[in-house]
Amino acid sequence: MKARPTTVRSARRLTGALAVLASAVLGTAMITSAPASAAPQWAPAGEAAIHPGVQMYTEGAQCTSNFVFTDAASNVYVGYAAHCAGTGAATDTDGCLSDSLPLGTRVSFNEGGSLLSEGTRVGGGTLVYSSWAAMDEVGTTDPNTCAYNDFALVQVDAADTGKVNPSIPLWGGPTGIDTDGTTAGERVYSYGNSSLRFGVELLSPKTGISLGDAADDGGWSHPLYTLTPGVPGDSGSAFVDRDGEAIGTLSTLGLAPLPASNNIGDLARELAFAQQHSGIDGLRLVEGTEPFSPVL
Repeated sequence: MKARPTTVRSARRLTGALAVLASAVLGTAMITSAPASAAPQWAPAGEAAIHPGVQMYTEGAQCTSNFVFTDAASNVYVGYAAHCAGTGAATDTDGCLSDSLPLGTRVSFNEGGSLLSEGTRVGGGTLVYSSWAAMDEVGTTDPNTCAYNDFALVQVDAADTGKVNPSIPLWGGPTGIDTDGTTAGERVYSYGNSSLRFGVELLSPKTGISLGDAADDGGWSHPLYTLTPGVPGDSGSAFVDRDGEAIGTLSTLGLAPLPASNNIGDLARELAFAQQHSGIDGLRLVEGTEPFSPVL
């Protein structure tokens, strides 16, 4: 049996949690992406209130959004971590054993949230997909899928879709979906918005390096270091590679054997699972309207 690193969830009620990382291999599934023109008319990037990196509150639990998605009917969705809608203790981190709030739960998009208040509400949506709920429904048992498939979708209210832009603040992109994982030393880029930072946006952009993918994880997880590391409230944040391609979504904060590292779930696998089990026809990533520019 391999050694299993200890991690904590980077959000859920702004508390720490121990996560068990297991091993197995999942087969490859088809991944699709679409240019922003396939979705409804987007708000200008500089004016959009809802975008990758916006704060999301679910019954008081604060997380950070990752990417924007659409479907065959041009509905608009924003992704975040499934554990943000979890109902158990902070130590309940196996998605196949953990419960989730029901689909239909309301979620609020906010800005300026801190430990003192939830800030200003800028829009609303409804939880329409949770990988945790889907894995429970289909009886998933693969250890890697259970440990790392930490992805949920919130459908943006029709009244608020005009406030959405799919571009990642500062960086731009995403330009597509990465499907070949990361190598040790590869540069990565993210944008987190934890309420622990009291709305200081200068601390939201992050850049770092991959620690290299472990074969035992079957491509489901990518450990990395960023300056500064993701903290509780950053859960769900988007990560892209040096080409602006979406690598994954922030799930855990590592304690051992790599202190202060982060682990991100692989977006290609998370999205493929959602495409198969969400019931959302034509679900796909929306590329940013702004070009990717790694300025830091």
